[in-house]
Amino acid sequence: MGKPTGFMEYKREKVQEQPAKKRISNWKEYSSRLSDESLRTQGARCMDCGTPFCHMGVEIQGRAAGCPINNVIPEWNDLVYKGQWKEALDRLHLTNNFPEFTGRVCPAPCEGSCTLAISEPAVAIKSIERTIIDKGFENGWIVLRIPQRRSGKTVAIIGSGPAGLAAADELNQHGHKVTVFERADRPGGLLMYGIPNMKLEKEVIERRVNLLKKEGIEFRCGVNIGVDVEPEALRSLYDAVILCTGAQKHRILNMEGADAKGIHLAMDYLTDVTKSLLDSNFEDGKALNMEGKDVIVIGGGDTGADCVATAIRQNCKSVYQFGKHPALPAERTEETQWPRDPNVFTLDYSYEETKEVKGYDPREYCIQTKKIVKDENGHVKELHTIQMEKVVSDEGYEYFEELPGTERIWPAQHVFVAIGFEGVERALPAQFGVDVIRNRIHASAKTYETNVPGVFTAGDARRGQSLVVWAIKEGREAAASVHQFLQAQIEKVAL
Repeated sequence: MGKPTGFMEYKREKVQEQPAKKRISNWKEYSSRLSDESLRTQGARCMDCGTPFCHMGVEIQGRAAGCPINNVIPEWNDLVYKGQWKEALDRLHLTNNFPEFTGRVCPAPCEGSCTLAISEPAVAIKSIERTIIDKGFENGWIVLRIPQRRSGKTVAIIGSGPAGLAAADELNQHGHKVTVFERADRPGGLLMYGIPNMKLEKEVIERRVNLLKKEGIEFRCGVNIGVDVEPEALRSLYDAVILCTGAQKHRILNMEGADAKGIHLAMDYLTDVTKSLLDSNFEDGKALNMEGKDVIVIGGGDTGADCVATAIRQNCKSVYQFGKHPALPAERTEETQWPRDPNVFTLDYSYEETKEVKGYDPREYCIQTKKIVKDENGHVKELHTIQMEKVVSDEGYEYFEELPGTERIWPAQHVFVAIGFEGVERALPAQFGVDVIRNRIHASAKTYETNVPGVFTAGDARRGQSLVVWAIKEGREAAASVHQFLQAQIEKVAL
């Protein structure tokens, strides 16, 4: 695929990014695509490797290896190299309903499994993917696909995140009437309110949702199933139901002072800021504002990093992100050998911004918050921490030991809790009568059907907190099972 000797002739080229000091003054996407000619060169780096691991889509020790939706990456790399962009778009859409999302926010496990990545920087797969779909919209190649026939069957999808949207798209194309219920005021789930605008501008989501509406999918926002509509009433109106509610039961802090004012869930912060931006460009004053404040984020993941970037854009006085793990290694280790995700140290966009603007990397490693201290008004005033050391026992178990003498006090007026999610919120599954095991809605791994006939589930609600690309895969596979379920009903009536 690509030019046979391209991987030896060309170097990987990084996508263009606004300078950090410039981009923190706005809420636009911080990166932009390469030129067509540059992308053709990047496509030429794709090796004729015989067995492409980039699209194998498996998990190795809990981490993705290769593309979970099995994108036929070498084929569209080759087409881009040849300048056949429209044909590349057709290949891309074979497996991916929403490449404009994954081309922006996916961590690209495909690149970690690229054969070239054994010894060289991987092919710029994510950059090529984003450009293919963007060119598709710009050139009018993305057209309405209105089903010619309707089956007469109806499906309710609860949740409009990537799993719900993918399932809706697939089922609509099969001719079923699909209604997507979303309790927020806008569709998109965590794509809309959990990922900041500078990583995924919301016009990108709205463009796709508007297309889905025109193709026949109904969206009902501001409807909380289980509160506004009883599950039994919903089941009586629809032939099948898919629960795509995500895994939004937050983990919370359990320590002295955790009830102080100024302690916020990270997702609430990101949601409030994005909503205020979209509603009024911050004119409504409803967004938490970190201007002039000392901010601490507890939790070392991507959500915490997004909080750092948001606080920087609000001109915070200082911001630090606490993580319990050591810094990642600069190169692959024995545990992360190809084709696994390399899981190496990188300077994420928010850390790059903080380093440029504040003069330091905001990440603190192997740190444990011992207590939160309040002021006389019950508001957070400071955090007390201690450093830890990661230890491996003789039996191979990993644990952390506190290091005496490393205690420290950190001033803070706002603390964001980004320590992940426990799993699915329990109220709705209980109302539907579906089983929840290990904080996930239990369903067949093959059919995605729960213990309640006609009720299916997909995405984070079924598999736990995961990547957008896994959610799309689950939505597609659940839709295939629902279609089969509905077809069986149609055939039974015909007999």
